[in-house]
Amino acid sequence: MKDLMLAVGGRMTGGDLPQAISRLCRTAVLTMAALFITGCSFIPQYTRPHAPVPEEWPSGPAYRETESKKRPSVSPDLEWHEFFTDKRLRKVIETALENNRDLRAAALNVERARALYRIQRAELLPTINASASARKERIPAEISGSERAPTIEQYDVGLSLASWEIDFFGRIRSLEERALEEYFATEHARRSAQILLVAEVANAYLTLAADRDNLRLAQSTLESQQASYNLIRRRVEVGIAPELDLRQVQQRVEAARVDLALYTGLLAQDENALNLLVGAPVPSDLLPQGLLDIKALPRVTPGISSDVLLQRPDILQAESLLKAANADIGAARSALFPRISLTSAVGTASGELSGLFQSGSLAWNYAPRIVLPIFDPRLWSAVKVTKVQREIAVAQYEGAIQAAFRDVADALAIRGTVGAQLDAQQSLVDATAASYRLSYARYDKGADTFLSVLDAQRSLYAAQQRFIAIHLNKIVNRVRLYAALGGGWK
Repeated sequence: MKDLMLAVGGRMTGGDLPQAISRLCRTAVLTMAALFITGCSFIPQYTRPHAPVPEEWPSGPAYRETESKKRPSVSPDLEWHEFFTDKRLRKVIETALENNRDLRAAALNVERARALYRIQRAELLPTINASASARKERIPAEISGSERAPTIEQYDVGLSLASWEIDFFGRIRSLEERALEEYFATEHARRSAQILLVAEVANAYLTLAADRDNLRLAQSTLESQQASYNLIRRRVEVGIAPELDLRQVQQRVEAARVDLALYTGLLAQDENALNLLVGAPVPSDLLPQGLLDIKALPRVTPGISSDVLLQRPDILQAESLLKAANADIGAARSALFPRISLTSAVGTASGELSGLFQSGSLAWNYAPRIVLPIFDPRLWSAVKVTKVQREIAVAQYEGAIQAAFRDVADALAIRGTVGAQLDAQQSLVDATAASYRLSYARYDKGADTFLSVLDAQRSLYAAQQRFIAIHLNKIVNRVRLYAALGGGWK
C-alpha cells in the first residue's frame, strides 16, 4: 500500500485509494498507447547505393550519330502508342496487352502481393472474435464430495481478443515494411513485363515483315534463275552452249527453291510466334507486307546522364527488394527484445440460459504476457543472415544497373554505325547488280563463261539478303533502345 501511495504521489487517505488506482491505471494505459503509436524501429536507415556505371554514356567512333537529323529525336518517356506510329502495329500491341497470358499473370502477382501486404499490415490490429458456448456436466458423487451427483450448467456469450502482440519494438512494422516493398517490387515487375511484351511484339512484327521481304526476294531469284535455266537449256539443245552451263544454272535453281521453302516455313513460324505473344490469331489485314510497308519509328535520345536508368522498372524492382531486405534486418533485431502480447475477453456468463443478460452476469478477464529471450543463439544468427541478404540485394541492384547500362550502350553503338552499314550495303547491292548485268552481257556475246554470271548472281542475292538484315537491325535497334531506357510502360 505504501508503494502505491508513493507511486501516486502525496498523502493519501483510505477513501482516495480507488481514485489513485484509477489514476495509475490511466497513466499506464496512456504510456502503453504512446509506446504503441510511436514505437521503436530497428530498421537501418536506407541509403541508395551509388550506381556503379559512368555518369555519361560512352563515346567514341562507334557512337557517332550517322543518321539523318531531319527527324527530331524523342524522349524515352514517350508512351508506346505514340512511339509506334504505324496504326496496324499499334493495334497488334493493344491486343497483346489485353490478351497476353504472361502479362496477365504478372498483373495477378501484383494483386496477390497487395493482399499479402494487407494481411501483414493487419497484424498491427487486434483480432476480436464473438463467441457463445454452452456446457453441461454431471459430476459423480464420489468426486463431488457429496451424497448426490450434481449437474452443472454454464452458458456464456462474449467478445475475446486472442493473443494480440503489442508492437513496442517494431517487429511487426518491420515485416509490414518488407511486405510493402515486395508489393512495390511486383508492380515494377509488371511494368517490366509490359515493356518486354511491347518490345517483343514489335520485334516479332518486324521480323515477320523482313522474312516476307526475304520470301519475295527468293521468289524473284527463283524466277530469274528459272528463266536462265530455260535459256541455257535451249542453247544446249541447239549445241551452242556446253552442258556444264546447264548443270551450273540448275544448281542455282535448286538453291533458290531451297530458300523459297525455307522462308515459307520461317514465315509461318513468325506468324505463330506473333500469335503467341498477342494471345490470339492476328488478322491478316494487320500483318505487314514488308519493312518498307511499316511507318518509320522516331529516333530516341537517351539524354546526357545515365541517371535515367534509375527509373527503369527492373532497377526499381531490384531497389524495392533491397529495401525489403533492409526491413528484414529491423525485424530480426526486434526479435532480440521482449515480445508483449495481450489476451482478453468480456461478456456474460450464467448457470442458466435465461440468466445470461441479467444483472450481475458480467464476466471479464485479461492476461498480459511478456516473453524475453534469454538464450537463443538462433536470433543472432538470424540478424547476420538478414545483413548478408541485404548485401546480396545490393549486389543484385548494382548488377541490374550495369546490365541496363550495357543494354543502352550496345543500342547506342548499333545506332551510331548501322546507318553507315546500310548506306554501304546499298552501294554494294548497286555495284553487284551492275556487275551481274555486265557479266550476263559478256556471256551473251560469248566473251565470258557462264560461271562468272553465276558468281555475280550469287553475290547479288547475298548482298540483297544482307541489306534486308541490316535494315531490320536498324529498325529493331530503335525499339531496343526505347525499351532499354524504360519507355513504353504507361
